[in-house]
Formats: sequence, C-alpha cells, structure tokens
Amino acid sequence: MNKKETIETFYRSFQGRDWQTMQSCYDEAVVFSDPVFTHLEGDRARAMWHMLVSSAKDLTISFSNVVANGQSGSCDWEARYSFSRTGRAVHNRIHADFQFADGKIIRHTDTFDLTRWAGMALGWPGKMLGWTPWMKNQIRATASTGLSRFLASHPEYTGAKK
Repeated sequence: MNKKETIETFYRSFQGRDWQTMQSCYDEAVVFSDPVFTHLEGDRARAMWHMLVSSAKDLTISFSNVVANGQSGSCDWEARYSFSRTGRAVHNRIHADFQFADGKIIRHTDTFDLTRWAGMALGWPGKMLGWTPWMKNQIRATASTGLSRFLASHPEYTGAKK
C-alpha cells in the first residue's frame, strides 16, 4: 500500500469506526499529537483512537485533499458529533500531517482551533474562556484522565506509556 492509500485507509476505517484497521496504519513507535492530546506514543496513540471510536454515538467523518510524497503526507478532515459531556453538536475541521517509516505512519499531527472547538463542545464557558491557557489545560487534563481510565480497563494496552 502506498502512502496516499495508507492515509485513505486510515480515514475510511475511521468513517466505519474500525479502530483496528486505523491502528494497523500506524508504526509501532508512532507519535500522535493534536491540541488536546499533545503527545501520545505507541500504544497510547492507538488506544486513543480505540477510545474515541468506540465511545462515539453519532460520529461522522469526511476527508479530502489527500496528498502524499516522499516520506510525508497530509489531508483535511472533518468530524461531526455530539460531545459526550454536554450533548452539544461539534463540527471540527482538522488538518492532518503525516510522516512515514516503512510504509506506516510514524508521526501524525492534527491541527485545529481548540478555542473554536471549546465554544462548540462546552457552550458559553468554552466561548468565554476557551482561549485561555487555563481552559485549554483543563480540556487537556480531562482528556488525559479519560484516556488513562480507558487504558486501565483495556489490558491489551498495558505497555502504554503514561
């Protein structure tokens, strides 16, 4: 599978909530980061997708502009879902950058506007405080705690770094 096909397989699997195929696109030593999960390595990165996909109730994913050349690639993707803590509708627009090693994704970096996301997901507190370092750190801490709980209940990820 070429690099462009790997990206497309990852997002088609995401659309189908097939976290196992998503994980198979990653190298064992993958590093994932985005504005919420700022640095996840290996099993911790793979577990994050498992957690997100398996907990999603009304998630829809679309992707476009897939490009891959040399050892890198990118795409744009959008997620629409109800945020589980508040039930509020979220439409997040994300840009993904990838680096590859031996045909697998070794680095995956998503960028999106965390302040905009906070406003959609959290309502007025997110709209008023989403730009502050305090709120951004609260969002990150809550997500990290959720991932740690997920890892604790899934022994297949016991080797995941904290």
